[in-house]
Amino acid sequence: MVGVTGSIPVAPTILCSTGVTMKVRNSLKSLRSRHRDNRVVRRKGRVYVINKTQKRFKARQG
Repeated sequence: MVGVTGSIPVAPTILCSTGVTMKVRNSLKSLRSRHRDNRVVRRKGRVYVINKTQKRFKARQG
């Protein structure tokens, strides 16, 4: 019998103030290259990937 621990691992997400979920990853290098408008920024000691045209590509390192 397979329980919750046997399911497919999913990246943890954070719900932002805009209502769009943000992925939390250890490394943002691969996420940066997913779209041409992605930008890597550092704010308050955290590293973020932001995209002003496609909000779904948002991510935070940590």
